[in-house]
Amino acid sequence: MFKNLFTRMLIIYLAAVFALLALFGISVSTMFQNRYTGAKEAELFEVVAALNQIIVDKYFDENTRMLVESELEITARKYDALISLYFVNVPMERVDFAAKDVWGDYKNVDLSANIAEATGKSEAVHFKYNILDETVSIPYMTVAMSFNVPASNVQGVTFIHSSTEFMQSSLKQVRLNLLLSAFVAILLAVLAVSYLTSRITKPIIDMNNTVKRFTKGQFTARVKISGMDEVAQLARSFNAMADELDSLEQVRKSFVANVSHELRSPLTSMRGFLEAMQDGTIPPDEYGKYLEIVISETNRMTALVNDLLDLARIESGQVKLNIETFDINELIIRTLITFEARINAKNLDVEVDFDEEKVMVEADSGQIAQVLRNLIDNALKYSPDGAKLVLASRAGKRQTTVSVRDYGKGISREDRKYVFDRFYKVDKAHTPTGGTGGTGLGLSIVKRIIDQHGQAIAVDCPKGGGTRFIFTLKRSVQKHRGLI
Repeated sequence: MFKNLFTRMLIIYLAAVFALLALFGISVSTMFQNRYTGAKEAELFEVVAALNQIIVDKYFDENTRMLVESELEITARKYDALISLYFVNVPMERVDFAAKDVWGDYKNVDLSANIAEATGKSEAVHFKYNILDETVSIPYMTVAMSFNVPASNVQGVTFIHSSTEFMQSSLKQVRLNLLLSAFVAILLAVLAVSYLTSRITKPIIDMNNTVKRFTKGQFTARVKISGMDEVAQLARSFNAMADELDSLEQVRKSFVANVSHELRSPLTSMRGFLEAMQDGTIPPDEYGKYLEIVISETNRMTALVNDLLDLARIESGQVKLNIETFDINELIIRTLITFEARINAKNLDVEVDFDEEKVMVEADSGQIAQVLRNLIDNALKYSPDGAKLVLASRAGKRQTTVSVRDYGKGISREDRKYVFDRFYKVDKAHTPTGGTGGTGLGLSIVKRIIDQHGQAIAVDCPKGGGTRFIFTLKRSVQKHRGLI
């Protein structure tokens, strides 16, 4: 019964609504009852006090006694009540006045205990218990007040027993109205809670079904979104996660395909050459030329595997940064020197533009050296012979900006957002000169290293042509320590 969220929420909400309605009904019913009872009691107090005054003033006068009896009769009928008049210190003399058509004859009711209780009290007494239960079957209220006759030693008690049937019927009607209102409120609550819980649980059910589809490899499934509430925000986040998973799946497939292609092509070439050498298709005097090709392909596969291993280690968090303070300008020069032979082979014009002689930064010098190697290697690949290569650094208050620019064909705006993806190559717009291609992993490694440092890297194509890669490093205020 409580296995699903909808049922649990519905029962909890309904229980809360029912408890609140019950508490409200009891409170309202009690309030009405107390108000009606209090008003009735106050009214009877005033009536019995007025009757006592009339009795004391006129009852013991023979000329006015009939008027008192008539007043008592009228009052009894007006308030639908039984009025009983008892005299104390007189041998059991009792005079009853009643609305006979309503109450009947109550001459045999024993009120001696109540007379003793009411005698001598200056205020009216409201008997909380029903003293006529054995005689009448309808609800009533009893109020009594004693009186003294100044001219004699006579004391008396006046009882008024008034019907509360109308008051009880009114209270009953109030309770019925409250019960009907509670029923309507519960019905509306059921509909409202059903609607709200379905709005909450339906997206969750959809998410669950979508996750099941994900487990089967269907990463295109999405959750329908409606509204702007928290559940809708969760659904949007879920769809965003699904987009990322779908993108990762596409990257994974592309990665496997690219790795397979990058490894299969040189292996096929190497196997063809070696089999040709084995079966004599290639004469022995040409072995040297084809062995050089095999060795070149082997080196390319080695570079690819090394890049894959480096990228895997960085993404898995196995590479721990060794943060130190060093001169980034010195590191740029040192890294540039290692490419001297390739620079001379292309007859490139190298320009180094530093705004300060020494710029101290805080980073892992070994990782940043790999960033510089990959960026310079990439710039050399796409620089035509006789072109310019520019390396620059700009020192800010908190960050230092380093840029590497070539003057090749540049990268289109559409392709720039993909240049840091694994195995991505801009075949048309950015083909390497000289037929030297890379693994397509160098810029991915650069991006991961810069991200690991908490810095940023970007690519643009400035005026004048070519491509410029710009990355930032944290500026240091420590004294220059050197790298040598």
